Amino acid sequence: MKSESGSKIIADTSIWIEFLKNNQDVFPLMQKLLEKNYIIAVECIFGELLQGVKTTRERDIIFGYWECLPKADESNVWIDAGNYSNKNKSLEKSVGLIDSVLIVLAIKNNLKIWTLDKKLKKLLQPEIAYLS
Repeated sequence: MKSESGSKIIADTSIWIEFLKNNQDVFPLMQKLLEKNYIIAVECIFGELLQGVKTTRERDIIFGYWECLPKADESNVWIDAGNYSNKNKSLEKSVGLIDSVLIVLAIKNNLKIWTLDKKLKKLLQPEIAYLS
């Protein structure tokens, strides 16, 4: 369940959405990872989740996870992500800044990224990809 290197995991927005929808392809593993405290909260992911809430209950659930999960060190991450994106010509590959933020966070904090996003999956080096 935990990555071989012992890294904790960034579950990207696509994973969180499927988890919150109780998708059985994602829910059981995500629940175990959450219980073991392996999931790291990232501000931009929770911002995306909050952007899509439809009810007060949904907002409360998302804030509940945000408040109790460990956080990644996000200092200078937007500047580092912009620099990373430029050096790796991410815009030419249709990779947005948020995906670059996730990659930079994974590299800087020795984290893995768990995603369902096919474009992001293609960009992940094996050392930062979480393969469920």
